[in-house]
Amino acid sequence: MSADIEIKQLTKWYRKASEPAVRELSVHIRSSEIFGLLGPNGAGKTTTISILCNQSEATGGEILIDGKSLTQYRDGLKRIIGVAPQEIALYPTLTAMENLRFFGRMYGLKGKSLDEKIRKSLADFGLEHKMNKRVKTFSGGMKRRVNLIAGLLHEPRILILDEPTVGIDVQSKMVILEYLMEMNRTKGTTIIYTSHMMDEAENFCTHIGIIDRGSLIAEGVPAMMIREYENCNKLEDIFLHLTGRDLRDH
Repeated sequence: MSADIEIKQLTKWYRKASEPAVRELSVHIRSSEIFGLLGPNGAGKTTTISILCNQSEATGGEILIDGKSLTQYRDGLKRIIGVAPQEIALYPTLTAMENLRFFGRMYGLKGKSLDEKIRKSLADFGLEHKMNKRVKTFSGGMKRRVNLIAGLLHEPRILILDEPTVGIDVQSKMVILEYLMEMNRTKGTTIIYTSHMMDEAENFCTHIGIIDRGSLIAEGVPAMMIREYENCNKLEDIFLHLTGRDLRDH
């Protein structure tokens, strides 16, 4: 179920840019890890993820999944990768059930088995009573949960989470993170996670990589990294120590 991902010397130049968005990035995301890809605004996280999802093409380097080049997976990539984007990618005038049927069919799922999977997923996330309600009536936390379910229906080997708990209530955050940790434990799904919430990343991720200006500047197990960096008592201290305190608004 899980997948091993190796990013090797990945580089991405955008047209008219004065420097690359990603600069010879190399990182190994091992099978069944919950890997936190962390960095300030403009560090290259979104670009790296877009290349992994085949939404953007690298200028140089390569990505290997279980030893095979990403290009070998191009046709079937959406079957092995699930994505929960930061933006809510749902149709507000459709019900939760209608939205999830639409996304399930995109992944080749259909019929009674798809409906059963949707009902179970909604129940797992405490939303079974909202199944036939329009998404536009949902709270932010409810929308975030349905957004995540849409990326999980096809049981991907790799799940990419871009700020999965941003702007939601504590209860929804707890439900989402506990579900993901259980899924990782029981199914071995490899999870790639981005967030600006360092305390959440410290507790959720089994391994993290910090990138800045397109390059990897540190990686390791959060607890071990905290012990290694002098005068750093938490992951946020390490993050600020390595990336600085200057504002990154562009």
